[in-house]
Amino acid sequence: DAGVHSKAWYAATCDRKTAEDALYRSNKDGSFLIRKSSGQDSRQPYTLVVFYNRRVYNIPVRFIESTRQYALGREKSGEERFDSVAEIVENHQRTSLVLIDSQNNTKDSTKLKHIVRVS
Repeated sequence: DAGVHSKAWYAATCDRKTAEDALYRSNKDGSFLIRKSSGQDSRQPYTLVVFYNRRVYNIPVRFIESTRQYALGREKSGEERFDSVAEIVENHQRTSLVLIDSQNNTKDSTKLKHIVRVS
C-alpha cells in the first residue's frame, strides 16, 4: 500500500483532464494532488499533478519492484526513493520539487503547498 487512500490530496478516480482543470481553477503555485495514472501500469501507478506559474505538470510516480519503493519521474542515477507515496508528498512539502518543462526546456521548482480536492 502506497499510503494514499485516506489522504486529502489523493484523487483516486480522477482523470488527467479533471485533475488539470481543478488545478487551473485553484490558480495557486504549489497546488497539487495525486491521481491514479491513466495507463494500467504497475510500474507507474500514480501521477503527481502540480500547478506552478500558470502551468500544470504531470509527474509520474514510479514503483520500483526490486526495493518496493517509489520515485518521481524518469529513472535517474542517485534519485530519491521513498517507502510510500505519502513520504514523497511529505518530503516535497518541506523541500522543493524540480519541475521540468520538456516543451520549453525550462526548470522551475516549488514546494507542494495547497491540496486541491476534485469535486
